[in-house]
Amino acid sequence: MIDLPLILALAAYYLVMFITPGPNNTMLTISGIKFGFKRTVPHIFGISTGHAIQISIVCLGLGSLFQKFPHIQEYLKWACLIYLLYLAWSMIGSIKRDDVESGRPLRFYEASLFQWVNPKAWTIATIASTAFFPNDENILIAIIFISLTAFIINLPCISLWALFGASIKKFINNQLLKKIIECIFAILLVLTGIYLVL
Repeated sequence: MIDLPLILALAAYYLVMFITPGPNNTMLTISGIKFGFKRTVPHIFGISTGHAIQISIVCLGLGSLFQKFPHIQEYLKWACLIYLLYLAWSMIGSIKRDDVESGRPLRFYEASLFQWVNPKAWTIATIASTAFFPNDENILIAIIFISLTAFIINLPCISLWALFGASIKKFINNQLLKKIIECIFAILLVLTGIYLVL
């Protein structure tokens, strides 16, 4: 049964998981710095939508597949690392070429698809579907509850990271300082990917 204690517990879990650093939040901060908040909005909605769909599918049974074949998650971790290395390299490459503004933020579908190789997103989805799934509820209502709550909590949490990046952009007039910050975030992306694999 979906009651107030369950809603509060799930909301608190999502809040902690979505607002803490991870691949999505690092990429949003970088996008905010490079492109501003407005151009990062499709990226934000792509993450929230992709993750809600991912949670729905995990609730439908994909989570049990991971429990039965844990090596699948290992492959996803390596895929995430490769993608984060690619993003970091692209970022550093754009800085070296001095044409940062000619790039573009992630599109809606790209941000949505990234959730499928993001181990943090899989962890969130798996825990939510096992620890908070209201088993005595109609399955469709239960899935909508779990995934819609994720979308509602995720959207403002990750938006703060994009706003933070956009705010930094406003105060960075020195091109060298901007490049240093972008390099730092590129290194953070690499370290995040390595941490997820290890």
